[in-house]
Amino acid sequence: MSWRAKNQSFVYEVAGDNVKVTVDGVDADGKPTHNEWTDKFDNKDYPVTGDPTQDMRSYRRIDDHNLEMTVKKSGKVTMTGRLVISADGKSRTVTITGTDAKGEKFTNTAVYDKQ
Repeated sequence: MSWRAKNQSFVYEVAGDNVKVTVDGVDADGKPTHNEWTDKFDNKDYPVTGDPTQDMRSYRRIDDHNLEMTVKKSGKVTMTGRLVISADGKSRTVTITGTDAKGEKFTNTAVYDKQ
């Protein structure tokens, strides 16, 4: 999945203390993307399927509105980020820094509205 995607939808499904995240979108080249993972937001690595650029993710809950994220490929950190959920819960801002497949560093900020 390119982090320079044109559009994405995120679906969060809660089951007990697990959260399953499914991401569908279109990458910068117009190709469809899909990946998913299940996490506990406990700062442990969990496998990601469907994305050739990453194989593990971990999230750490800072408080009710803030999460830190780490993305890895083959044990190497490729992206880190912060997710901030608005006070009213209707949007979230995601800021990610990392290195893309070409070795170029990037920073990306995106705002997502709850549907």
